[in-house]
Amino acid sequence: MGHPLLDLTNKTAVVIGGTSGIGLALARGLAQAGANVVPTGRRAELVRKSAAEMEALGRRSLVETCDVTDNSSIERLLQAVSAEFGSVQILVNCAGRTKKMPTLDFPESDWDAIFETNLKGTLRACRIFGRHMIERRYGRIINIGSLSSLVGLFEVAAYGASKAGVASLTKTLAIEWATSGVCVNALIPGVLRTELNADLLDGTERGKEFLLRTPMRRFGKLDELAGAAVFLASDASSFVTGHLLVVDGGILASGVNQ
Repeated sequence: MGHPLLDLTNKTAVVIGGTSGIGLALARGLAQAGANVVPTGRRAELVRKSAAEMEALGRRSLVETCDVTDNSSIERLLQAVSAEFGSVQILVNCAGRTKKMPTLDFPESDWDAIFETNLKGTLRACRIFGRHMIERRYGRIINIGSLSSLVGLFEVAAYGASKAGVASLTKTLAIEWATSGVCVNALIPGVLRTELNADLLDGTERGKEFLLRTPMRRFGKLDELAGAAVFLASDASSFVTGHLLVVDGGILASGVNQ
């Protein structure tokens, strides 16, 4: 038997952007820890597939799409999940987009689209689900930051600025909601190989530099984030709020690696 405080049985988790990559890995981890999990995103067929995967792990789920650029879509999601499960204890904000391009050439429309999803999308979901959690005086919100929340990464200025915003928003909401039983934290993944970034990492100079800068000398695996997410989603983290939990193989600690 695992530690009782890490057990998520009878909790309901909503994972927005939970149908692929990091989001799906976190949804899987929460389900394995006992939670009923609703992985959602914009594409109905992926939502169906992910929900089926949660049910295959022996948990209840729900097929409901969500677009974080639209408040009414997030409201509908909350209502549907509340109708099915009573309430939501855990929210994971994983919806994200990026584009690599020199900042001097970066179209403002792309900049705005990245902020719209990564920062404002996180804000919208935090507010809508946060209100629900505050009313019930219990909640765990996990936002997804990035190494670029904290250090500069080459030619992803919009992504980095949006993720720095997510880190700041996480801390601000944490202190606003600290007396309401709602903990707000962020996960900062290191370099994980996903479908989203495989082209940027495999055999590229950028990939080689990341490996050089990672003391563990390898990319992370998606499921290596799951334990950190379970901790932040659980009662074990009841006095942890406004924290950025880094899972990066040592990159941010690293000065000289040899």
